[in-house]
Amino acid sequence: RIIKTVVKTFKYFFGVRFEVKGLENFEMEGPAIIVSNHQSILDMMGLMEVLPDDCVQVGKKELMYAGTVGLIIYLGGVIFINRKSTTSAKMVMAEVAKTMAADNVKVWVYPEGTRNCTGDLLPFKKGAFHLAVQAQVPVIPVVYSSFTTFYNPKKNLFTSGKIKVEVLPAIETKGLTSGDVSDLTDRCFRTMRETLFRLSGCPTSCAGALHCPGTLEPS
Repeated sequence: RIIKTVVKTFKYFFGVRFEVKGLENFEMEGPAIIVSNHQSILDMMGLMEVLPDDCVQVGKKELMYAGTVGLIIYLGGVIFINRKSTTSAKMVMAEVAKTMAADNVKVWVYPEGTRNCTGDLLPFKKGAFHLAVQAQVPVIPVVYSSFTTFYNPKKNLFTSGKIKVEVLPAIETKGLTSGDVSDLTDRCFRTMRETLFRLSGCPTSCAGALHCPGTLEPS
């Protein structure tokens, strides 16, 4: 909570505004898997706008060594995954499933697996959805609108702007088995992709929407 309070103040220095919708979808009893798109370090500020109190994140192990950022997320209770070791990742996720049930916490995962600032979604990795089915807990999608019209590190572009964040209704997994994971992953991907384009002011056909106009104009 201390980290959340501090990081939320960063938006005033960077000139970033957030418009949040759907927070009521977090108001549910019990654990859940939260999945969201992942574009840049600005996600951290957006995360703090919506992060539930009883929630931990899953991140790649390399972030532990990212200087101040690594220290902050370590102190924030992030669960680190070694993506280079399938066995290690599966063992950690199995422990996460147990912890979720025992401590009644929600777990936040970025299913794209890496940062992606193309204006579209990368294919989802299935780890989060295997975890949800294994633990029989709902999946709650969260979508950030595209940052590309005011933030693009490759072009040294960073002006003030507005980011829309929407928490979508939970997707139940009770009764699902490992054979349903692919369908669950695809369903979540389609829903989040349609929401990404809608929030970014793009038609649903604008894959790779690097220069879409709409609600993200620089200000």
